[in-house]
Amino acid sequence: MHETLRKAFNSLPQAPGSVVDFDLKGSAIALDLSKDNVALRQAWQTGDENLEPHIWAEIERLGGSSGVGGYGEDRRWYSRNAAFFEGEEARTIHLGVDIWVPVATPVLAPLHSRVHSFADNAAVGDYGPTVILEHNVEGIRFHTLYGHLSRESLSELSKGMEIKPGQSFATVGGFEVNGCWPVHLHFQLVVDMEGKIGDYPGVAAPSQLEHYFSNCPDPNLILCLDCLRP
Repeated sequence: MHETLRKAFNSLPQAPGSVVDFDLKGSAIALDLSKDNVALRQAWQTGDENLEPHIWAEIERLGGSSGVGGYGEDRRWYSRNAAFFEGEEARTIHLGVDIWVPVATPVLAPLHSRVHSFADNAAVGDYGPTVILEHNVEGIRFHTLYGHLSRESLSELSKGMEIKPGQSFATVGGFEVNGCWPVHLHFQLVVDMEGKIGDYPGVAAPSQLEHYFSNCPDPNLILCLDCLRP
């Protein structure tokens, strides 16, 4: 599916647009939030509130004004939350790209879209307000998921509503509404929603990766950020 989507995007007269209201290509730096980031682990262990300052300090140190990354990353620190366990196996592999931007940053549709569904997934550790858009490119149907939004983002949406490329349809939410995470946008591609409405797993257990990587291709197919290329 990765190559199929790439070919479909390449056939478009215009490349997919940004998912935020500024040029990530000129401002974003890649961040490592994996289990191998010792400084992150130390920051998290001193309290959840210390993770966001650590992230922004790292962005500033590297000379960026926003941060991106996380697809396929093994984030063992998810196992601190019981919500990330299925039986005895923890879900630790991240399926989207996190985009570290300030609260209230406008979120834009990168392609012609229709609203598939939306919900406030309000549990601690969840997405908080979430919007899922449906796309059809060259006959290929797929979805983009936007998590950790503001509650106001959901107030004027309706199922099937048309969203034009480049149109703002949401804003990034704060800690108090986004599942108690540092402020960021979770951006994910989902081919088959598998019957889910307003929600889809953003983190997978290692034993389930073959399925989830197939159904959730690399979001950099749309973002096209050089800093995220292998």
